[in-house]
Amino acid sequence: MAGKRDSIVLRFGVVYFGIVLLFVAVLGRIIYLQTAEKKAWMAVAAKSKKTDILVKPSRGNIYACDGRLMASTIPTYYVYMDTRVPALREDDGKLFKDKVDSLATSLATYFADRTANDYKIMLKRAYRERKGEVQIYPKRITYAQLKVLKKMPLFRMGRIKSGLITKEMLRREKPFGSLASRTIGDIYAEDSKGGKNGLELYFNKELIGTPGISIMQKVANRLEETIQVEPINGLDILTTIDLNMQDIAEKALVDSMRSFDASTGYALVMEVKTGEMKAIVNMYQNPDGTFTENKNGAVSDQVEPGSTFKTFSLIALLDEDKAKITDVMHTGGGVHAFAGRNMNDHNAKKGGFGSITLAEAMHGSSNVAISMAVVNAWGDNPSGYVEKLYEMGMNEKFDLEIPGNSGPKIRHPKDKAQYWSATKLPWMSIGYESQIPPIYTLAYYNAIANKGKLIRPFFVKAIMRNGLKIKEFATETVREQICKPTTLQIVHEALLGVMEAPKGTAHNVRSKHVRIAGKTGTAQISKGAAGYKAGGTSHQVSFCGYFPADDPLYTCIVVIREPKKGYPSGGKMAGSVFKSIAEEIMALKSNLKPEHLKLDSTAIYPYFPQAKGGYARALNSVMSNLNLNIRTTNTNWISTNTTDSVLDIKPLKVFKNKMPDLQGMGAKDAMYLLGQMGLRVQVNGRGKVVSQNISVGNQVTKGQLVRIQLN
Repeated sequence: MAGKRDSIVLRFGVVYFGIVLLFVAVLGRIIYLQTAEKKAWMAVAAKSKKTDILVKPSRGNIYACDGRLMASTIPTYYVYMDTRVPALREDDGKLFKDKVDSLATSLATYFADRTANDYKIMLKRAYRERKGEVQIYPKRITYAQLKVLKKMPLFRMGRIKSGLITKEMLRREKPFGSLASRTIGDIYAEDSKGGKNGLELYFNKELIGTPGISIMQKVANRLEETIQVEPINGLDILTTIDLNMQDIAEKALVDSMRSFDASTGYALVMEVKTGEMKAIVNMYQNPDGTFTENKNGAVSDQVEPGSTFKTFSLIALLDEDKAKITDVMHTGGGVHAFAGRNMNDHNAKKGGFGSITLAEAMHGSSNVAISMAVVNAWGDNPSGYVEKLYEMGMNEKFDLEIPGNSGPKIRHPKDKAQYWSATKLPWMSIGYESQIPPIYTLAYYNAIANKGKLIRPFFVKAIMRNGLKIKEFATETVREQICKPTTLQIVHEALLGVMEAPKGTAHNVRSKHVRIAGKTGTAQISKGAAGYKAGGTSHQVSFCGYFPADDPLYTCIVVIREPKKGYPSGGKMAGSVFKSIAEEIMALKSNLKPEHLKLDSTAIYPYFPQAKGGYARALNSVMSNLNLNIRTTNTNWISTNTTDSVLDIKPLKVFKNKMPDLQGMGAKDAMYLLGQMGLRVQVNGRGKVVSQNISVGNQVTKGQLVRIQLN
């Protein structure tokens, strides 16, 4: 028994001694690693660890006044394939060989940028050359496209087996396309540079946010990122822009520019009482005939305003008691010499205006009459005229949220840097010799509409975080009164006469629905640094005013430059755009319902209004509210044909994998229908669908691109 006990003790002692030896060995190894090999292992650790990596914050969003998104940052992706991954090389590349045909077909069908055979050749070549990063598609793709890509043959097996690599990039997206695009602005491709122009640049500090910090370490042969300091996302910007008004202004302006083949056009709408800019369009014609917003010219372009400036000359004359609105100017045959230089009225070839009052001079836009009145008042003291303009605030630069704001330039006779000749005063009085960006002319007319109060135009209502306003911007008064109230009333009547007097320059575009007060402008502009004679001239037509005239809500200016078709006319060209904008905005803001409107018993009306095809339930709902009965159908989608007294409805057959007939549909219904089928849509134009790139009944596959043209 004793021998057995001794044997157990001996074995226990051996085991214990062995454990102690192992412990000593481990301890020794630890000490050795931390002393003799410390530097070597620290170097290895440093290679597998990256510190102080900047974590990008999300750039803030930009919203319209009603909260609709105008600019946002969305992730996009470049996609690559690593053909060296072990799974693609096993069993003599069996997996790759089995899947390459189906993958190539899927890529060709979805992206439609090359044939399936081209994709197959590209993938096989990359596989032979053991490329680590072969680019699958040359452009960035969206997250939705990436999801489709990950469901394709081979790629659905995951990154480790397929070698699919994605690189995330951030892209600034404008959901409403060209609407107020230049005012919103752009950001640089390298997002760390931030805003490039517009509000994106002016509010870059608020939008960009604060980066965080992370550490990247290699754990279990995988890189893992640990955020040490969380990034702070950028603040959001709530603008004053009304997208509906912006759309109205852009369409009216572009339609006119296209009709007259004009090179440049501006249309701005300002809220009278607040100074909020509700719409701003800066449109330029491209060499291919299309129109885009290339710069903020309405804010930055210093150009002679032309006859819209006569209104301020009239204010100066009346306010200083230098003339009365009933004073008669003897303009003769429409040509008059000032300091040896002839000035012409636009009707000089027809005999001119003869003897007319100042009111009639404003209505008919007589250059000679207005200049005569100003020269009679200040011919021996031109500084008095300019000082009066300065007193009205017309030489002051506003603090606008749009970079590139140039401010007005109104020359002073005492400025020794520029020569002042005897012809400067008469030509300045009718809108030459001064450079004023359109937004400033708009602001001064807004002061007339606002009972003399000059307020700063502004574009941003608030800065927000998570929907809560942390800073708000209010109306800012620049001048409490630009002139006497009695002067304002007389000027108001004169501006009404431009539209309503029989010989008013905008009488032909007078609106039957909205009373408008304003002034036309038709000016010659120099086409080169060499001046009018050497550089040649072109024309600028404009109209600036406010509506509804009796209780103004909005002030608007329309400027069109270098019209190549038609006779240059501020009334016909710019005035007609103003009229369209005013009528559509007032219709938009109207609280009237169909039952409040009285029909003209002498007019002939079709029983049914024009109706677009599309979603049947939506059309039924509209017709029901209008108390118009139509034949119902059990199908979800319909096509329509409206004649003088009949609305013909036909069921539209929709199959999951066949192209439907989109003719006559609106963009919303067409995009929804195609989206339900899993198709991608590219829309051009406005109105109803007039053509589609895939014929009706043709086979379509999920993810395929469909182009539709609207008119």
